[in-house]
Amino acid sequence: MLSCKDVTRLCSQEQDRPLSLTERLNLRMHLAICKACTNFRQQLFFLRAATQRYREGRKTPDED
Repeated sequence: MLSCKDVTRLCSQEQDRPLSLTERLNLRMHLAICKACTNFRQQLFFLRAATQRYREGRKTPDED
């Protein structure tokens, strides 16, 4: 079983690269029992989406 520290690392990495099957399975098993890591992962996805929307809103017409 992964530690919370390992899971936070994987959650960050999953934002940048596809996880292997083993990593995904281990992550899902941990998230099934750890509410804190589940919340952390949801917050990462929220922040990623919010910063993406912010960047898109800040573009000027000639940046497209």
